Amino acid sequence: MNGKRALVIGSGGGIGAALVHQLAASGQFDRIYAGNRRLRAAHHSKVTRLTIDILDDDTLADASRQIAQDGALDLLIVATGLLHRGTDIRPEKSLRQLEASVMAEVFAVNSIGPALVAKHFLPLLARRQRGVAIFLSARVGSIADNRLGGWHSYRASKAALNALVRCFAIELGRSNPEAIVAALHPGTVDTPLSEPFQARVAESTLFSADKSAMHILAVIDQLSPMDSGGFFGWDGRPIPY
Repeated sequence: MNGKRALVIGSGGGIGAALVHQLAASGQFDRIYAGNRRLRAAHHSKVTRLTIDILDDDTLADASRQIAQDGALDLLIVATGLLHRGTDIRPEKSLRQLEASVMAEVFAVNSIGPALVAKHFLPLLARRQRGVAIFLSARVGSIADNRLGGWHSYRASKAALNALVRCFAIELGRSNPEAIVAALHPGTVDTPLSEPFQARVAESTLFSADKSAMHILAVIDQLSPMDSGGFFGWDGRPIPY
């Protein structure tokens, strides 16, 4: 073992859970911290479960202090997001459907929460060596790639996340030129987040959570400091902001 440590926030979701499992099985990390709002039992000796609410500064601060006692982080993955919830939150098909309360909640989860995560955990990344922070974004958050419109709150909140990631990369790069901070689109994954919108997705491009986690980890392995601040697809190809 090489003493490496990883943190996955959003470990209760399909992609997050698959990432924790694959990181634990990889043999590359001594410790994987799995952060989620609801504490779950750990089923692997390398996994430490933490209560983390991305919109609660106190739980973020508590978790960061606990991790800092063990040493630096080599990998941070933020696998959280909100696209829909029951009948309360749905992607807008028209600007007539915009509601301030819905927009505020979508932005809180997709933009503000990851920013607070960055505030507490980017300072824990390894210094003077390769440390990687990945924020799961979405291709629909690309302004340049927007051909269809709609989904206003989700698109805009992910575009805001991408802008934040760029800012984080620039700031972190000043103190550690080896650091990598990037946004990553995992593709369409067979999870509750995408379930209502899978009808038009080709079977070949609908990934299981395990397959998506494999793609994400493969892209992470390929990234270099020159890629910091970038936005990438599940296949490692750059996506325009």
